Amino acid sequence: MSDPNASAKPALSSTTLPLPACPICSGQRREIFQARILNKYNVRYFFCDSCGLLQTEEPYWLEEAYRSAIADADTGLISRNLDIARKLSSLLYFCFDPQDHYAEFAGGYGLLTRLMRDRGFDFHWYDPYCKNIFARGFEWDQLEGKIPSRAVTAFEVIEHVLNPVTFLSNAIARAQTSTVIFSTFLYEGEPPLPEKWWYYSLSSGQHISFFRRQTLLKLAEQLGLHLHSNGWFHVMTTERMHQAAFRFCTGKMARLSDAYVKLRLPSKTFDDHQQIANRPNSGTDQGGKDLR
Repeated sequence: MSDPNASAKPALSSTTLPLPACPICSGQRREIFQARILNKYNVRYFFCDSCGLLQTEEPYWLEEAYRSAIADADTGLISRNLDIARKLSSLLYFCFDPQDHYAEFAGGYGLLTRLMRDRGFDFHWYDPYCKNIFARGFEWDQLEGKIPSRAVTAFEVIEHVLNPVTFLSNAIARAQTSTVIFSTFLYEGEPPLPEKWWYYSLSSGQHISFFRRQTLLKLAEQLGLHLHSNGWFHVMTTERMHQAAFRFCTGKMARLSDAYVKLRLPSKTFDDHQQIANRPNSGTDQGGKDLR
């Protein structure tokens, strides 16, 4: 459990200990401000002048922050997944292969995996920290080590990890792919003050890493990948992809292109129903499997 006296600890001076190097570019970092997380902890934020990565200090409060895997204040969960599914289906159909296999890392309740399977894409779910509710029977561990994925997705997760290079490298290696598709909001210039940017998510305490476009470019370079970004929806890949096609699939036209994809691809909804219904013990509860 978290230290019950943590809220009473004074904020450390930036000169108390040398700051750890930036986990993306190994550059020097400096304390840029402090903010109050979970309405009780005064937390230091470190900024890398070289690549623009902004992070909290070592997040000692995470056990408390993740008492529920999905934050209560995440009221945009459903609408965000619907928007992601529209953009993702367009991108995979026009820029990748709609018949290939795809892995969703940090899949939460399995809503996006279910939405993508409903659209006809062979998606499988993985999340060791959250129960699979909507995509039961299509866990990614069924494919791991057997069939490579064309791409791995990691939506709304990179801001939750302390070492983005390690996290994305692990996801890419385990999915046996050279493409990762993810989302995170970017800031420009100097980091916004805590009261000026909602994405710090101070009340939940779950967001600990924040990025500029420059940061993602450096991160892609470290992974040997090319970056495509629209400011929130990002792709890192070794595959060639026209920027105009990327913008079309992930922009305002995604709603129309998604409708076209739905007409072209047969949904897996009923086939999945039959597949699960025909399994032994199909009515039993299947929770997420911890693969750590």
